[in-house]
Amino acid sequence: MITDKVSEFIQSLQSGILLGLDVGSKTIGTAFCDDRWSIATPHRLIKRSKFSKDKIKLQEIIAHRATKGIVIGLPLNLDGSESRRSQSSRAFAKNITDLGLPILVWDERWSTQAVERAMIDNDVSRAKRAMHIDNGAAAYILQGAIDALTNI
Repeated sequence: MITDKVSEFIQSLQSGILLGLDVGSKTIGTAFCDDRWSIATPHRLIKRSKFSKDKIKLQEIIAHRATKGIVIGLPLNLDGSESRRSQSSRAFAKNITDLGLPILVWDERWSTQAVERAMIDNDVSRAKRAMHIDNGAAAYILQGAIDALTNI
């Protein structure tokens, strides 16, 4: 199941660990939240290669953490309309439905900028920002989704 509606996503879950993904053309940032949906934390960066290899890496991550659902960032245009990148994220979601987990696509319009601003405010060097920005964005996306899930 793929949905952009929090109410539909939550109906397919009771609780459990969720995986957040920031899917880019070169990397996939990952993050997890605890099973009570209180806090999202960055996990590891997957460098993109063939989709089949990327999917195997995701399967390993999912199995290691007993994941119950996936939240994928949906890069919308500023006016809320979908872009080519949105279509790419939706295609990625569709291609991982056979993992058997419910998938929520979540508006990620400001995730990377918000994480980068926070890193700059904390004097994180440019090199370290580049290494951690995608995982930070995945955590930001996931945190937004779990905040919405817990407020239903």
